[in-house]
Amino acid sequence: MGLPSAPGVGLRLSTGGRRRRAAGRRLRGLAVVGLLALTAAGCTAPAPEPTLHLRTDGPGTAAPTATAAAPAPAFPPGPALADATGTPTDVLTGLTTPWSIAFLPGGSFLVTLRDPAQVLLVTGEGAAALTGPGAEDLAATTLAQGEGGLLGVAVSPDVATDRLVLLYRTTASGNEVVRARLEDDLTLGALEPVLTGIPAESNHNGGRIAFGPDGNLYVGTGDAGEPDAAQDPTSLAGKILRVTADGDPAPGNPDPGSPVWSLGHRNVQGLAWHPDGRLLASEFGQNTFDELNVVEPGGNYGWPVVEGRADDPDGDFVDPVTTWSTDVASPSGIATTDDGVHLAALRGERLWSIGFLGDGFADAGDSLEGVLGRLRDVVRGPDGALWLLTQNTDGRGEPRAGDDRVVRVLP
Repeated sequence: MGLPSAPGVGLRLSTGGRRRRAAGRRLRGLAVVGLLALTAAGCTAPAPEPTLHLRTDGPGTAAPTATAAAPAPAFPPGPALADATGTPTDVLTGLTTPWSIAFLPGGSFLVTLRDPAQVLLVTGEGAAALTGPGAEDLAATTLAQGEGGLLGVAVSPDVATDRLVLLYRTTASGNEVVRARLEDDLTLGALEPVLTGIPAESNHNGGRIAFGPDGNLYVGTGDAGEPDAAQDPTSLAGKILRVTADGDPAPGNPDPGSPVWSLGHRNVQGLAWHPDGRLLASEFGQNTFDELNVVEPGGNYGWPVVEGRADDPDGDFVDPVTTWSTDVASPSGIATTDDGVHLAALRGERLWSIGFLGDGFADAGDSLEGVLGRLRDVVRGPDGALWLLTQNTDGRGEPRAGDDRVVRVLP
């Protein structure tokens, strides 16, 4: 199964061969595909083109491939890469404001680009922006303003059969979750609304989406610049929402008619699950404390009444597991392994890790401080490694050669 080229996508061979532009042409071999970056008005120099870093020697860790006796996989295999180590290694470079990553069966993966409102599909053949009616709709109607744009991505628990991709994005009428089918020809089908009416603003848009062990979709939102909305149970702002794959309030929600799972959040940025099934969420503070929370159904996490720990004798608010000063954290995406939880820090420019100690948590430790710059997302890949997304091209970081990038590192 070949990978379709998007209009205006150029092909740069990893061996240094001549660059070719061939919209609609299938990419072959272990190629490196570059997206022609969108340029600002009056700007003529293109942004760096994405480069896929493939294994060239050594045993490596390749994604599963079909044998002669087996049917072709439903999705293309992922790139063959060298074994992950404790040192971060590049997988994909030259990205513009990447925000979220999600894996497909077989090892290929999707990356959302916030400002261009594009979804990249990365396979063993290369990387290219998805085309099709859904991709055209995203580009035409997604509002890239401030922290808004094309944000989270998740794939259906049944993606092997239903091929559904879910996306969180900002539009002129608010934030919303939409879904589309990744067609057999690897184009994105028409967008369908899943959950609409989430307040949007130039900041505090939340944006993380993830399917939980219960098969329901969890959605992290921000207060959209209206702190009191986080305490309003009728508003979808400043909440963690729990819905079915069709967007209906999930069975077992605190209010059966509402998608609200928890409230009192300022700006939820990461969702992941403890091995025992508890939901963990990272949250941006304002000026004092960022938070890691264990999320309880119906729990009130205090914003804007309190930032950080409330130490509330009446028990009205749930205290965070851990807090950080905002200058060393701003935790975004989070991932769990069997031993602990890992948080990608934007302003703190490092990876925070907290071990699991029975029902509790160890003290937080950090790694990679300043090595990669701002970290937007971290996920645990099918190879067991942590896959990190940097975000130094969003106007708040200091881009370095190759930014932004996807990297792998052993936890």
